[in-house]
Amino acid sequence: MPEKDPQMYELITYVWVLAVSGFGGLANYVRKVKAGNAERFSILEVVGEIVISAFAGLVTFWLCEAAGIEQPLTAALVAISGHMGSRAIALFEDGLKRRFGVR
Repeated sequence: MPEKDPQMYELITYVWVLAVSGFGGLANYVRKVKAGNAERFSILEVVGEIVISAFAGLVTFWLCEAAGIEQPLTAALVAISGHMGSRAIALFEDGLKRRFGVR
């Protein structure tokens, strides 16, 4: 299916995916600061959180596209996985291990 090829999506699609998931990562960082689990402000932590969240959001987007999930639900799932960041990546990893029988 050529329309599902990751190279065929328009740039604006990737911009919104990365923006929504990155914003989720920023929200997670703010939550950590308020809970006292992160320094008051660290540019390295903020950038790291946004990069990890953008990666999680991008993977979520591709999985949603492969599953044929509608765009509004895809956007919500991208935002949630962006907020989850590395926790979302760990869940994906656990799911793949279960699917392929890896311990």
